[in-house]
Amino acid sequence: MQKILGYLRKAVHQYDMLSNGDRVAVGVSGGKDSLILLAGLVRIRDIMGIKCDITAVSIDPNFDGTPADFSQITEYCEKIGVEHIIIPTHIGEIVFDIRNEKSPCSLCARMRRGALNNFATDNNYTKLALGHNLDDAVETFLMNLLTEGRIGCFSPVTLLDDKSISIIRPLVLAPERDIRRAANKLELPVFKLNCKADGHTNRQRTKELTAYLEKENRGSKMRIFGAMQRDLPDWRINTNP
Repeated sequence: MQKILGYLRKAVHQYDMLSNGDRVAVGVSGGKDSLILLAGLVRIRDIMGIKCDITAVSIDPNFDGTPADFSQITEYCEKIGVEHIIIPTHIGEIVFDIRNEKSPCSLCARMRRGALNNFATDNNYTKLALGHNLDDAVETFLMNLLTEGRIGCFSPVTLLDDKSISIIRPLVLAPERDIRRAANKLELPVFKLNCKADGHTNRQRTKELTAYLEKENRGSKMRIFGAMQRDLPDWRINTNP
């Protein structure tokens, strides 16, 4: 976990992610990234002496019309002293039954993010923390380049249009392999939502492409990430002490 805390501390500092008085809603899906993010933010808050409130928020898409079982997540949140709020939705029905999306992940992600944004805005949170990691950033960059012909990626910090809340991604400097190791070591209650599209998405294909590029040309992932930090305006780091 020390590696993860190092990545978190560096990202929080370089991109000015947290301030005293912040109310932070952490999107917790149940996956390893969101749980490590939650665990890490609670610890890094104390290490860095930042006085902010942290709440875990889970969006339940109700895939196949069945509510997800977040009970273990709730128990973990109680253990670390964090409130856990579950928001039921009809996202699964809309994506798969009403819209019958052939590529459902993009719409599902937008709707879940929209639900998180609305919750955070309506309840006066100042920050919404999402668990995107370094690998996610590289894959998103490649997806945008290969499928849309544009250079871009989500930003470490994004200010919503009404400027009332910022979306922060404190794990953007953390490789997925380190997150996986930390989650296993901490024995976090990781689980996957029961989505029938899992493993058959453009994201998964891009993940496999990234792994192939890394195998054939070791270090390619970090070189792509380095180029993003140098050349994407929102990714240029704050070098002030």
